Amino acid sequence: MEIILKYLKKVLNIVGMILKLTYKYKDEAQPNWKYAYYFFYQRILLFNVHVPWPVHPTSHITYTHNISFGKKAAPGTGPNQYIQGNNGILIGDNVRIGPSVSIISANHDLANYSNHIITKPIKIGNNVWIGANSVILPGVEIGNNVVVGAGSVVTKNIKDNTIVAGNPCKIIKKNNPS
Repeated sequence: MEIILKYLKKVLNIVGMILKLTYKYKDEAQPNWKYAYYFFYQRILLFNVHVPWPVHPTSHITYTHNISFGKKAAPGTGPNQYIQGNNGILIGDNVRIGPSVSIISANHDLANYSNHIITKPIKIGNNVWIGANSVILPGVEIGNNVVVGAGSVVTKNIKDNTIVAGNPCKIIKKNNPS
């Protein structure tokens, strides 16, 4: 049984390497076997078929043409993420987004709920970790080397090299990356 599992893992890795080539954008931090998983859900079962990068089947991403990201930063690869790119989302390199995170770039117009208010895009810097169940709201800029604690609601800009948490989030301490 152990030999069969080892063989299956190798086969999935090879298939994943091949299927990785079908994606326009790639998250190099993802293991190759995950590309087989994403491909099955996106290209065969048609979950998130409109997204040109690998996405977890339980995540939901809108307005993908307004979302850009760097290396090791593909949004939506974690479970239950909601990413709404109406006003644009710019994500730097090496950004990790936890499960059930919402990144919402536009609010609804209070006079007409069918319309969205146009604001500046959300900007997330390099080397950022967004903890599980956090919410990033429209127009927010998150600096480099930032950790957003689990369950935080980010309503205002966050400076470089900080650790923030809470609702609304506040600076907990400085982040001194080594």
